[in-house]
Amino acid sequence: MAVELCLLLLLLCGSTVSEVQPLHKPPPGTLDFGFVPAKTYDTNAYHEPGPIGILFRLVHSFLYLVQPNSFPQDLIKKLTQQKFGNVQGDYQKLFLSQLQAIYYEIGFIVSAALGLLFVLLLPLVGLCFCMCRCCDNCGGEMHQRQKKNADCRRGCFAAFLFVASLIISIGVLCAYAANQHLTSQVRGAKNLVHSNFKDLRIFLNDTPGQIDYLVSQYNTAKNKALSDLNNVGPLLGSRVQERFAKEVRPALDAALTMAGAIRETKEALENVSVSVEVLQEGTERLHSNLTDVKIHLSNTLSDSACSAAQAASTCNIIRNSLNQLNINANFSGLPGVSTQLAKVNDVLKIDLSSLVQKGYAAFNDTPDLVLNQTRNILSDIKNLLDLIGSNITSFTQMLPVQKILADLTIYLTQSEAYVQDYFPLVEQYDFYRWLGCLILCCMVILILVFYYLGLLCGTCGYDKHASPTTRGCISNTGGNFLMAGVGFSFLFSWVLMMTVVITFVTGGNVEKLVCEPFEDRTLFKVLDTPYLLNRHWRNYLSAIVLKNPDINLTFEKVYSDCKENKGIYTTLHLENLFNINEFLNISMYTEDVSLKIEHINVNLSNIVLLDEIGKRNLLDFSSSGIDGINFAAYLTEINKSVTKVDLLSFANDLEARADQLPKGALENALKGHANSIRMIHNQQVVPLEQAMSTLNQSIRLLQRTSSEFMVKVRNVISAVDAAQFLISNDASLVIIQETKKYMDMIIGYFEQYVEWVKESITMEVAACKPIANVIDTAVDIFLCSYVIDSVNSFWFGLGGCSIFLIPAIICAVKLSKYYRRMDTEDVYDDMENGNNGYHKEHLYGIHNPVMTSSVEQW
Repeated sequence: MAVELCLLLLLLCGSTVSEVQPLHKPPPGTLDFGFVPAKTYDTNAYHEPGPIGILFRLVHSFLYLVQPNSFPQDLIKKLTQQKFGNVQGDYQKLFLSQLQAIYYEIGFIVSAALGLLFVLLLPLVGLCFCMCRCCDNCGGEMHQRQKKNADCRRGCFAAFLFVASLIISIGVLCAYAANQHLTSQVRGAKNLVHSNFKDLRIFLNDTPGQIDYLVSQYNTAKNKALSDLNNVGPLLGSRVQERFAKEVRPALDAALTMAGAIRETKEALENVSVSVEVLQEGTERLHSNLTDVKIHLSNTLSDSACSAAQAASTCNIIRNSLNQLNINANFSGLPGVSTQLAKVNDVLKIDLSSLVQKGYAAFNDTPDLVLNQTRNILSDIKNLLDLIGSNITSFTQMLPVQKILADLTIYLTQSEAYVQDYFPLVEQYDFYRWLGCLILCCMVILILVFYYLGLLCGTCGYDKHASPTTRGCISNTGGNFLMAGVGFSFLFSWVLMMTVVITFVTGGNVEKLVCEPFEDRTLFKVLDTPYLLNRHWRNYLSAIVLKNPDINLTFEKVYSDCKENKGIYTTLHLENLFNINEFLNISMYTEDVSLKIEHINVNLSNIVLLDEIGKRNLLDFSSSGIDGINFAAYLTEINKSVTKVDLLSFANDLEARADQLPKGALENALKGHANSIRMIHNQQVVPLEQAMSTLNQSIRLLQRTSSEFMVKVRNVISAVDAAQFLISNDASLVIIQETKKYMDMIIGYFEQYVEWVKESITMEVAACKPIANVIDTAVDIFLCSYVIDSVNSFWFGLGGCSIFLIPAIICAVKLSKYYRRMDTEDVYDDMENGNNGYHKEHLYGIHNPVMTSSVEQW
């Protein structure tokens, strides 16, 4: 059934994946296909034993001491692949393998041999001991010899017995805890099993939905492609436009700049013409006014007041400076610019800016032009994309999804029902096991009860002043309890040790040969050994799943991939079972799309950047004669000042010299002339200076422009012609190149979809984490953590109890002599009486077998 599930996944995923490598390198826009829907699995394949884990680790350490050797991979492979025949060499190989196995198991063999020796000897020793005591030997004689260190010996025996009893108590507690832990874990395993079945059911139920999601996401790539196809104008047209824009826009910008320069030239010519006229009129008026001022000043200086001695020198100085009151710049001889202005005005009758804007508009209409010329082809491509989607949908509907799912669900339901039906039987047998282990623990507890009661009664009832024959009832009862504990120890010890040996050999070997190699995955390496499980198959798992033993499909790799929650398609290498390209080859459809897109043919010959009228207009401007203006004559007069002397300075100096004259009419007249000169400066010189500044700027602009006009006009016309040539002659090549990029972008969406499907199938679709969880649950958790750890802890505790029964028996037998009431005892006289230390019988009325025997001998 698992193979059927794999086939189902491959069939469904094959309908959406192509293994054709991408042929188009330009990266398209990234598509967001979302996340494959997936539910969270409930099973947590990890077990934390809790406080009892300390005991488990202690047992593991003990097992390492018993068996420190690493996992025998080579030995297991050799034993598994061993061929037994009649050839002598085969027997030698078998013998060597057996020796290696014995060497590996030597720790378990020695420990088991010691345990069996314990099982055989301890009951035999107990039988001999009982028979010996029945013959009043081995401490069976109810007579205690008095010794000087009797109290010390009694205390030591009691202490040793108490310590041994404590150790036995710890051991039985460990065994009981392990027994209870195993039972509780077995009862709780029902929920764990249910969780695993639930995860498997989720695994089956969610897989079709995940595959449907993969199929449905074809619409994401399709819708994006349709969106780009609907926007072929802005996308393809803009790309074509941008390719030409590197040449077209600078040319049109230069032409538009030249149109602005023509307008600026006209303004500059107009400014020159107006400024020259203003300066000519202004200088004539200024010359007339300055002449009048000189005449008036001369008349004033002819006054008799200037003949006075105090004013004569001052008047002479003023009279000598009158020649400075004259104009300096002469604008009347400057040539006019009316001819050039008339030609520029003729040029401006044609709106060059409007012609350039028409070129801009024609070039900017490229996206709409592309859209209008590709309508029919885009309609065919859209129909092709719809056909691809309908083929995917129809193919998935042909697959027997429901049947395979129904079969797998039935199989899973039956398996779960089987487990549910037999789980009560497991619990019942576990109860029997728990009861048997509890009885073993009770055996040890019974022995401990006798020992503890013996110690309690013996210690509490012991009277050091009482003789052995007069010991109290409590002390005697304590001794009897100790001997009862010894008796039960002999009776139960062999049963306990036999159980320990069996569980030790079984549990220890399972821990070393299964659990530890499973944890470090060495066990998988053994299972993956070529020709191990089947001598005809190199890889067993691939032969079972893929029917091809030569494919490198290993248990370790499958388990590791499932632990990482990878998809079952990648985990089981199902691409070797099904060639996805056979179910749906998207490259076939992409080739059709490419052919359709390659038929796109856009004609840009109708785009005119600048017509002949515009070019003629530029040429007319270049021949307007601006370069023939006598800029030197203009600049010569512009660089001169309006008057030979600064009128304000002259007026201030005149007023200062008037202040040097005596007060009177002459002084006032000179100050009046100074004010007149200031007025002339403010009203006439200042406006003339402003007009000269305007003329200066305009002349220099025309001078600067005229030197570059011819070159700029030729460059503009050359750039426009080059851009027009590019559009007219290279448009087909550019359109083919950009159409190829546009096609790559459209096809790239489907390649993204294919890659996304591949990645989703690899990592997300039918993620096989539940399979790894089932293996972990069965081996790591149930077998190793629940059963083997508990079993090993049980024999560890019970084995410790059994071993420490031996010193407990010895100490209990020795100690009971000091607690039990004796039939006879040793009695001493003073050494001077000559009676060898014994009292006479008639004096004390105490039977003394030693004395009697001595008398009889004499």
